[in-house]
Amino acid sequence: PHLALTPTCWQALVHLASADGPNTPSYSTLLRPRCISLSLSFQSTTLSAYYLISPLESVGTSAMSPSTGATVHNRAYALALSASLGSLFYGFDIGLIGGVLAMKSFQEYIGLQDATPSMKASIDGNIVISLQIGCLVGALSVGYFSGRFGRKSCLQASGLIFVLGSALQVVVGWGNTQRHALQLLYIGRFIGGIGVGMVSALVPAYVAECTPPAIRGRCTGFIQLANNIGVMLSFWVNYFCARYLPSGESQWRLPFAVQIVPALIFLLCLPWQPESPRFMIETERYDRAAEILAYLAHTTTEDPLILATVEEVNTDFLGKRRLPLMKQLQQMNETHGIALRCFIPSLVMLFQQLTGTNAINYFSPMIFASLGIGETTSGLFATGIYGIVKVISVCVGLALAVEGIGRKMSLIYGGLGQCIAMLWIGVYTGLHPGTKPNNFLGYISIAAVYLYAAFFSVGWGPIPWVLAGEVAPNHLRTAVMSLAAGMNWTFATVVAKLTPPHACRNRLWDIPLVRILLLCHIVLGVALST
Repeated sequence: PHLALTPTCWQALVHLASADGPNTPSYSTLLRPRCISLSLSFQSTTLSAYYLISPLESVGTSAMSPSTGATVHNRAYALALSASLGSLFYGFDIGLIGGVLAMKSFQEYIGLQDATPSMKASIDGNIVISLQIGCLVGALSVGYFSGRFGRKSCLQASGLIFVLGSALQVVVGWGNTQRHALQLLYIGRFIGGIGVGMVSALVPAYVAECTPPAIRGRCTGFIQLANNIGVMLSFWVNYFCARYLPSGESQWRLPFAVQIVPALIFLLCLPWQPESPRFMIETERYDRAAEILAYLAHTTTEDPLILATVEEVNTDFLGKRRLPLMKQLQQMNETHGIALRCFIPSLVMLFQQLTGTNAINYFSPMIFASLGIGETTSGLFATGIYGIVKVISVCVGLALAVEGIGRKMSLIYGGLGQCIAMLWIGVYTGLHPGTKPNNFLGYISIAAVYLYAAFFSVGWGPIPWVLAGEVAPNHLRTAVMSLAAGMNWTFATVVAKLTPPHACRNRLWDIPLVRILLLCHIVLGVALST
């Protein structure tokens, strides 16, 4: 039912269903009538025969074995992992700054040791938001550049920009620049933020365009996994520098230098990955699009389903080529359904930031100090454990929740868990501000911070990126994702600047998070075009 297939598509479908022998795709036994979807949208050119059919239920005599499925998906996984490395340096930079700001050697170098608490808080906030402002610029601009130069080229440019910004942060204050160290730090973080913002907007769209529906949620979730790994690594780099390096410039310069490493790894991995097939169709390079589709699906360009995909997508793409930015913005309000699908990505990004996760990422040593862990190295150690909890939790979420209980239920359970954890911390810190955790309730409060991280990593950490890439209209995805990332960084800036370290005492407004769930459609296992 609900099939609109040309004769060529029917021939391809019959070829797939009747094929037999060693070259038969393993997914040919997984067809079910309501899952067969030969997309009519140019966005689905990322999907070959293997991408166009959702392997949700087996109606044949055999099913895909784990090993065969892994073999079919290995190139898609490799592409997703390579692209997600961009979120590794994104997470590293986010987690890095809180520990550096807590180091006495950094405070003395910048001249904050004698500053009043209000002045110090203001400068700390400015250092943090200088990155966020750059992220906002990068996120809003990448929609235009990715449509003009391609996803892959823009990803490579983002890595280079981040390396440049990181290098400026490393050399802050050297030579005759010490008088202007703080200003150069702002500039370096702003430039690095442009690269981070480009990555945050582009990687979800690129991964969604190049992965099949059966594993798309998990592949997009790799973005949050890489982000959490970057945050965790930065926490531990800060801890080891503060504990084992002598107090001085090297103690805080080294963390800034180490963040260049994940960016270089990202740049080294990208050349081996293909451009988005959708971009190939946009630029009328159909042969190359077919080659990419065949490569990702472990087949050849002569495969009838590859040819049918390119033909159908190109037919639908006529009249939609290279829409100007203003035209895309106008089309976002064409119908109620399209407007809703364009609005949801920005809305989930807004609520992701309002969970307060970046307040903990940026000011975690101070937050642990408010729970009684006052020593710098102890606070950094507790922050490192926080990073480990996030990585383990997001792995569990990707393995079980994203493709298991679904996007919507992951958000529900994750939001409720975060609410309970923050409610406990708010009550405890209100009754026992700054006291040593020398009783059972104090240690429960520290555990609540880790519980908060676990629930965030299962729900509101990875799911907004997955959901945003899936519900965005096909022909408007890059523009929608740019706006969503812009929303993310706008409110990340607000959180970083306006949330004081004791904000967790008044986090009772997490409860409204569940309101967004009424707008989220269940898209588990559905091709992007549908």
